[in-house]
Amino acid sequence: MAKKIKTAGANLPIPQDDSEAREAIREIGDLGREAVRIEAAMNDQIAKLQATYGAQVAPIREQIAAKQEGLKMFCEVNRDRLTNGGKVKYHKFATGEISWRLRPAKVTIKGVDSVIAALKAARLGKRFVVTKESVNKEAMLKDRKTAAAIAGVTIGSDGEDFIVEPAETELAEAS
Repeated sequence: MAKKIKTAGANLPIPQDDSEAREAIREIGDLGREAVRIEAAMNDQIAKLQATYGAQVAPIREQIAAKQEGLKMFCEVNRDRLTNGGKVKYHKFATGEISWRLRPAKVTIKGVDSVIAALKAARLGKRFVVTKESVNKEAMLKDRKTAAAIAGVTIGSDGEDFIVEPAETELAEAS
């Protein structure tokens, strides 16, 4: 018994001539513009909702921030008692818990070149300066023949894309 092979295009509307291909491109353009109109209407509604509810939530967020700041002040004044002399970094109240957490350390550098020069001058270059080597892929693409001869280097393509760009005409601005 022969095995049936199902092709991906069996249920697709495939143009049969140039006229149908032109019509398909026009329809793709029409559908694309309709999708843009619907998305624009959605974004308009979202912006209105954000403005409406944002105005309602703003004073509530201000109240929360004020209460949190007041609670922080209370807890800082009473920190020793609340943390059992600093043995713990939290305290459980009947309605919730507060805690103190250390943020991770971070290094911020302004003027990278001058910092590197200072580190090298202080003979700390080996400890604090990293030299990174990497392959120049752009140069390899310019000289594909030489680059492809190197073991481990493969130069290929990601494939081919089929692109449909319906013709769009923009209205000239009225003067």
